[in-house]
Amino acid sequence: MPVIAPPAALLCDMDGTLVDTEHQWLEVVAALLAEHGVAPTPEHLAPFAGAAIATAAALFADTHAITGTADRLDREFTALVAAGVTVQPGALRLLDRARELGVPVALVTASERKVADLVLKGLGVDRFATSVAQGDTERGKPHPDPYLAAARAIGVDPADCLAVEDTPTGAAAALAAGCRLLAVPSVPGIDAGPRTVLVASLEDVELDGH
Repeated sequence: MPVIAPPAALLCDMDGTLVDTEHQWLEVVAALLAEHGVAPTPEHLAPFAGAAIATAAALFADTHAITGTADRLDREFTALVAAGVTVQPGALRLLDRARELGVPVALVTASERKVADLVLKGLGVDRFATSVAQGDTERGKPHPDPYLAAARAIGVDPADCLAVEDTPTGAAAALAAGCRLLAVPSVPGIDAGPRTVLVASLEDVELDGH
């Protein structure tokens, strides 16, 4: 089990990282692809992992010539989240351990604010010092802006923060912001590196205050 020294702040992605909504999102994408005769293979689904709705709609149009998908993606994904989400193994333990150590936590998500607020309510708003959702910054993931905004809101240097992500899109954003990265991959494409630790589950990591 990797033991990680407490960072200045813990900046956590939401979908697929803290809650098992990435699969719900990809189910919506897969259904729409299949409806238009595109086999929802892992290769076709991978670019949509971690993507904001506007980005996904652009992918549908540019890659598959399927237009006008944004409203449907938004509506169907929001409905699935509102019906209930499953918390990822080890997520609450990590959040509560951060609180024990006095480490502030931010939620940094590519989901829309209304979806983020549904999940925040389920996880416990008091577990988070701040949250950054799609639209809160000029650019979303894979740009660094959401992580920079979260670190700025807490008042810490991004280089002293630990980001927690599950997709290459989110990982790129966190690393571009200068954060260290704890990756729990839900799709292929994240490589271990000098600032990146890979684990199979959040149950496999420990914040150590000593």
